[in-house]
Amino acid sequence: MTKQFILALASLLSISAVAQNWTNYTTKNSNLTGDNILAITADNRGTLWVGTTQGLNSLKNGTWTDYSDFNEKLKNQFVNCLVSEGNTLWIGTDDYGVIEFNGNRWFEHSEETRRLNMKYIRDIAVDHAGTKWIGVTLSGFVSYDGVNWNKYTAAESGLLSDFILCVVVDNRDRKWIGTNDGLCLLDGSRWTSYTTRNSKLPNNNILSIAIDRDNVKWIGTLEGLCRFDGETWKIYNTDESPIPGNQINDLAIDKDGLLWMATDGGVAVFDRHNRWDTFRTGDKLPRTMFQNVTIDRNGNYWFGTEDKGLFCLSGYKMANPDEPAQTAQTDSPDPTQPSHDNPSTGQQQSDQHNTAATESEAQEDRIKLTPNLEEGYLTISMNSPEAQVTFLNAKGEKVRTVPKYRNGSHINISKMKKGTYTVKVKTPNGTRTAKFTLK
Repeated sequence: MTKQFILALASLLSISAVAQNWTNYTTKNSNLTGDNILAITADNRGTLWVGTTQGLNSLKNGTWTDYSDFNEKLKNQFVNCLVSEGNTLWIGTDDYGVIEFNGNRWFEHSEETRRLNMKYIRDIAVDHAGTKWIGVTLSGFVSYDGVNWNKYTAAESGLLSDFILCVVVDNRDRKWIGTNDGLCLLDGSRWTSYTTRNSKLPNNNILSIAIDRDNVKWIGTLEGLCRFDGETWKIYNTDESPIPGNQINDLAIDKDGLLWMATDGGVAVFDRHNRWDTFRTGDKLPRTMFQNVTIDRNGNYWFGTEDKGLFCLSGYKMANPDEPAQTAQTDSPDPTQPSHDNPSTGQQQSDQHNTAATESEAQEDRIKLTPNLEEGYLTISMNSPEAQVTFLNAKGEKVRTVPKYRNGSHINISKMKKGTYTVKVKTPNGTRTAKFTLK
């Protein structure tokens, strides 16, 4: 379909339709330092902060800044999480723990990082008192109130696992902690655990959590999205909903209450009741893992990918259910468009997917990827007894194949290079993908 025909078709849509523009930022068309986006946040001053496997960048008023020019520790550093608190940016890194930046000065907590073994920071949340709650890969859960540091581990508390994947604070100041062994709730000093054994969680790998204005928890797992209101559970997956992928890597809720998600199959937005919009990889978006999502103060939606850089969706508005559904097909996002803070380039796009998953999707094996970084191996659990396993690096290059992998056996990863890998598991029922980061 030509660009001219797309624009002509768009002009026939209802006058109430809103232009939706996609813009893609990569190392080739901008000053972004890396195409593997690990973290994104937007502050209240109009700055977008982007963490990659190559360090920390910002975008403001069309200008990119590489912060390794100001702090050499950020050069080629994995920046795994970012939290904006007032004028302070909290930065979670691989090698240097938590770093604070107030726009002028850097505050590094090197002594606490060493004493509490706080390398490989995975997520940070801030409660109503300003206390920081820090999830550490392989090393537990840490709190910092500005003076005192405290650490929680599975051996000494009700924490299910020391492998922390995400942290969120609800409107009652309770801490929800996603681990690779289930979901934990810390309410004051009381711990509660939710796993596949005592709840309807479809998988114990809790990748993301968002809490809406009704205090309902939305939980992203390796095998679908969960809604939990404190009593009842509801599961959304590719078998029973239009969701584009079951691996829910990140969640965000906008000012209108819409739930946005970054998945292994693309991007989705859900009104939390019955309406969906989806943007699928290989259809409206390139084939890659969508890893994170954030919303800036201008209402732009930002998505980070594993190897295709940063995407921005501007001008989005979910269709009014009282109006006839309108669909306009567009080209893939144009990576040659110029970079600016509030993108206005791109094509109009509206993709309503309100049908069930295809038969081939429903037949695919459910897989669970469990890396044991300390021991240097990885295991895969699946329905089939045997599969072909392929490892792709961040550039999409095939680096390793295990032609006859047996369910649950060990794959030695101790000699693989540091980086993020996509793992394709091919069984007679189809192919599933998952990812892990080797640090």
